[in-house]
This record gives sequence, C-alpha cells and structure tokens, in this order.
Amino acid sequence: MFSSCTPGFEIDVSTNKSFSKSLDEAVIPSRPFFNTLLRIMATRCMQQAVYFSSGSKTQEEFYHYGLACPIYTHFTSPIRRYADVIVHRLLAACVGCDVTHATLLDTKEAAAICDNLNYRHRQAQYAGRASVALNTHILFKNRVEIEKAVVLAVKRNALQVLIPKYGLEGPLYLPSDKFLYNGEEHLQSCGDVVLRTFDELTVRLSLDSTNLQHRKLVFQLVEPYVPDFSYVPENKDSMDVDEESKEKINVEGFKDSNKRKEEVVVKKSKKKSKKK
Repeated sequence: MFSSCTPGFEIDVSTNKSFSKSLDEAVIPSRPFFNTLLRIMATRCMQQAVYFSSGSKTQEEFYHYGLACPIYTHFTSPIRRYADVIVHRLLAACVGCDVTHATLLDTKEAAAICDNLNYRHRQAQYAGRASVALNTHILFKNRVEIEKAVVLAVKRNALQVLIPKYGLEGPLYLPSDKFLYNGEEHLQSCGDVVLRTFDELTVRLSLDSTNLQHRKLVFQLVEPYVPDFSYVPENKDSMDVDEESKEKINVEGFKDSNKRKEEVVVKKSKKKSKKK
C-alpha cells in the first residue's frame, strides 16, 4: 500500500486490479492533469513488456501485469509488425493451415528473433525521443516561455518537472547553499518555501546553445519566489504604465493634429471670405 501524501490519495498495489481502481479514483476536479501525471509515474515503475518465445520462459513469467492477462500475444494486422507475422505463421503451422520454415519451430531461433524484435523496438523508441528533442530545440530557438509546471520527483540537487502544455520534462537545479533536501519526506525547502512531488510551479523555459552538439532546455524557477534565485520577469506594473503613457501621447497627438487641421480650415475660410 502506498499513500501519496500531498493530494491525500491511497494507491493500492496489492493486485493489478486494485491498482487500476486506485488510479481511476485518484482524481482532482480542479487539476485535470493530475490523474495523467499519476499514471505517468505509475507506469514508469513497471517493467517494460518484451517479446519472448514461450519455450524459453516459465509459465509464471507469461503474465502481463498492465493488461491483467495470463497469456498475451500480438494478433493484429500482420502488415503492421513483424512480431504479428511470426505469430500468424506459427499459429497457421500449429493448426495445419500452412507449412512454415523449420527454423521458426526451433526454440533457440525463435528466441533470437524475439531478442532482435526487442532491440529494434528500443532503437525505434530512442529515435522517436531524439526526434522530439530535435523539434523541441527548433521550437525554442531564440524563444523564451514562462509556463506552468508540475513536480514529478524531488532529488538531492534538483526537481524533475513536467510542462503539461508541451509535454516536456527536465531538471530544475537547486543550489545546495539555499535549499535543504529532506530525503525522508522527499522535499526541498528554502525558508518558507517548501517544494514537494505533485506541487505546481511556474518556470521559465529557454534553450542553452552554448554547446551546439549538446543543446538542452534550461528550467528556471519563477514561482514560488525565492530571493536571489527565482527568475524575475519584467515588471508588469511598469509595462502597464508605459502603455498608459503611450496612449496618452497618442491621444494628445491626435488632439493636436485635429487642432492644427481646424486652424488650417479656419484660415482658408477667412482667405476665401476676403477674396469675395
């Protein structure tokens, strides 16, 4: 049994069914992204599902925890995944509908194919993440954003934060001379400011391009405010004053131009009356 302290929910992990039910009930109406965040954290703790040959594992290892299935295999369209093609060929051979190659019936050969499938799957994931990182760097080139963030984890020297708007995740580093790390309660504190998992923050996002081969996103704390550490945006009050002064100047300039136009019209009308 695991209790998430801050939101006040209890997550029961005794069985996959109770775990799923606990996740469904962990909802905060005022924070619609909270449940998604909790599911992200929960699935990261799970072992990744892999392809394997049934002859190379024991019956107890067949169980799929996430799907709550004692035996699970792919059986979708065979044009989508090579794993599906292998399953179709083996099933066809088992029921006598087709004759497959002898190597597919060999346990060692089947295990080797599964290992290669798992390897290719991981490489595809890495390629996908690299593509996301590249497009993120292009998006934030010469661009700075201030967005809402959520704390995923509290570490000794940083907070792992997630930006729901962009789906971006990264470390927000905290100086040890200002913040005190509590490993038992998993929190960082600086005076009256206490930061925990699931807390909502405001952060500044920018791209660090000092190393062109290893560009990275930089997260800076904006709120809650920590003196001599938090990023301070431009003063909105002064900006409002500037806008008001601009409006006054525009209005006064408009009035002056109207007065000049009126004076010109009056002068012209006087000249016309003199000629008559």
